[in-house]
Amino acid sequence: MELAKYKACICEGAAETAIIDILLEHGRLIFTREEILEEQVLRCREGKKFETRYLRKGFTDKISVIRILDSRREKFKLSKAYEDKVDIINVITAPEIEMLIIFHEGRYNEFKRSRKKPSEFCLEELKMSDVKSYSFVKGYFSDPEVLVAAIKKYHEMSRVPKGEYTLLDLLR
Repeated sequence: MELAKYKACICEGAAETAIIDILLEHGRLIFTREEILEEQVLRCREGKKFETRYLRKGFTDKISVIRILDSRREKFKLSKAYEDKVDIINVITAPEIEMLIIFHEGRYNEFKRSRKKPSEFCLEELKMSDVKSYSFVKGYFSDPEVLVAAIKKYHEMSRVPKGEYTLLDLLR
């Protein structure tokens, strides 16, 4: 994965933000907090809003927008003026980021049999009521090695379409 000098990291939700923050804090990503816009993970899912809020600041160089999201269909539309200046990199966590918890708990086979969404499985079977919250995920994966191991297991067990990126691709 080739990244531009300027980078923006956009996360879909609080759980994804917590995971990226943990990896940034422990130097486990291929970029640092100092290299990303505003030195923080952004929560801006619409291309036009991102463009207005961040791109109109007059970047002369190309910018890589790293989007962490679970949907392969969610588009990030920018105006023609910025299309050539922005490299959009989608890092897919399908079906949901909660799969990392399921893998860490060693409950993947039980999850598959349940036919539930990962967040429902975590809520109902693992009794984790705030599984989508920043503070829960940050505490749950407070050991970055546990998180990295879950990311590796998730990647190993997932069918990743050719040309698609996962969290594993962001690891240093």
